[in-house]
Amino acid sequence: MTCDTPTSCFGNHSSKTPFVKLVKNKAYYKRFQVKYRRRREGKTDYYARKRLVVQAKNKYNSPKYRLVVRFTNSDIVCQIVYAKLQGDFVLAAAYAHELPKFGVKGGLTNWAAAYATGLLVARRVLTKLGLADKYEGVTEPDGTIAMTEAVEDAPRPFKCFLDAGLKRTSTGARVFAAMKGASDGGLFVPHSESRFPGYDADGKELDSEVLHSYIYGGHVADYMRYLEEEDDEKYKKQFSKFIAAGVEPDDVEDMYKEAHEAIRADPVHVKTDKKKPAAGQKVKNNYKRRLNLKQRVNKVSQKKAAFAAKHDL
Repeated sequence: MTCDTPTSCFGNHSSKTPFVKLVKNKAYYKRFQVKYRRRREGKTDYYARKRLVVQAKNKYNSPKYRLVVRFTNSDIVCQIVYAKLQGDFVLAAAYAHELPKFGVKGGLTNWAAAYATGLLVARRVLTKLGLADKYEGVTEPDGTIAMTEAVEDAPRPFKCFLDAGLKRTSTGARVFAAMKGASDGGLFVPHSESRFPGYDADGKELDSEVLHSYIYGGHVADYMRYLEEEDDEKYKKQFSKFIAAGVEPDDVEDMYKEAHEAIRADPVHVKTDKKKPAAGQKVKNNYKRRLNLKQRVNKVSQKKAAFAAKHDL
């Protein structure tokens, strides 16, 4: 059956439009609640945050710690954070841009750098709490999974949970490199082997050799060798910092081993002394005022005159 006119199917109505159900009516808007600001900005997953922050009531207000791992285009951030009603408080932090101090010449955002940053924050927080000697972790990682266990006549190991934020937690992701570094550094971070590189989902087994290679930058060294043979121009561009520092593909593994030893030797962060201005000394303000029209025209005319004088026009 077909309808020739709008009114043939809905009776004799003066309007030509059919019945329309009003979904967003007055009752809807009266009950509408605006989402949290960081949810609107797409920065916080509150579903995950609630489960990472809310502590059991029988813990008597003891803090619940999180290993927060975040990535930027040129840096890696690892923090030990706990939440209060006032907000989040950082107990200890480590950054990938600190790694050159420990001997890492370049590549501050790869898998091995994430592992080293996680190791640094672990040793830093344990040193701060006086547990560095009690829980040394895995001093020579071989790619196997070893969870930190309690030691007799000592406090329990420092426990924290991985907070990956909005990062996709796929197998082999760098966020798990930082977690592995923190775990090998002596923290108790509950995890399994199923998210590390080298894990076979079909066989349910972890290839420890693959994970060992990633920890010491073996995959970086392999790619350096490949590019050096196939595309020398791209090799010089992509590994320019390694080349400037004289790091060859065969030196990458030793570089990260020495960095791990240096991190364990002295992980404490030393604050830099910022010179305060003397009494009566003016503080330089880098804020640039906007030029008005007359000043902009004058600036352009000066550039034209300088260009003409330079080229004898």
